[in-house]
Amino acid sequence: MTSSVRPLRASGATATRQRAALVLLLALLCTVAAFLLAGPASAAPTAPTEPTAPTAPVVPGDGNVDISIGDGSPSSSITLILAITVLSVAPSVLLLATSFTKIIVVLGLTRNALGLPSSPPNQVLTGIALFLTLFVMGPVFSDINEVALQPYMNGTMTVAQAYDSGVVPLRDFLLGNTRDDELQLMIGLSGEEAPATPQEVSMTTLIPAFVLSELKSAFIIGLVVFIPFLVLDMLVSASLMAMGMMMVPPTIVSLPFKLLLFVVVDGWALITTALVGSYGGGG
Repeated sequence: MTSSVRPLRASGATATRQRAALVLLLALLCTVAAFLLAGPASAAPTAPTEPTAPTAPVVPGDGNVDISIGDGSPSSSITLILAITVLSVAPSVLLLATSFTKIIVVLGLTRNALGLPSSPPNQVLTGIALFLTLFVMGPVFSDINEVALQPYMNGTMTVAQAYDSGVVPLRDFLLGNTRDDELQLMIGLSGEEAPATPQEVSMTTLIPAFVLSELKSAFIIGLVVFIPFLVLDMLVSASLMAMGMMMVPPTIVSLPFKLLLFVVVDGWALITTALVGSYGGGG
């Protein structure tokens, strides 16, 4: 009986020592962890450092924004912006500062004189007017490209210098095709002092005077085109009245004769020659 109790006591003592060793190990780990966590918090506070004073920004050059790249030519982004700007104002320039206005009005009056309200269609007339405008304005556009656009693209001119140089050929064209009456009218309406020379007239005054002059010239040409067809209409109408055919529309009967007359005299060539010749043979 005594021998059986001793192994039980020995095993109980061993388990007690293991528990005690485990408790001591846990206590040691907790102490180490506490020291590690409490180290930064228990450190003595340090005095704050003074912030550095801000430095003034350095502006290169004279403070102007430079839109050029290394070789002095404008950057691609600036060129793209300028191209978009030109495209946005191109319709107004095409209508008001070129020969497009007179050409499209004369072509429209010719179509009405023939009694064909929809033939040729508007797209065809606009295309003809556009290419005739390019033909007439070709020398002017070439001069603008030579004296203004190419020097600016090469970086030898600023935007202001390119504008001052490029407006000279256009001004000469506008002055050469503007009547004195319309020019004096717009100068009077503007309230400006009469310039010493026509070259001193501002573009805001010169362009409206040019448009009025172009409309007047277009109506004169349209009147000349209308008269033969009007006479033909009157002859057909009188013939129908004489034959008692009052219910037949004269316009239907006279239309084939109008087309025959227009083809025989080569009307499109005559009108094109008159339009181009009114600008001195194409600029």
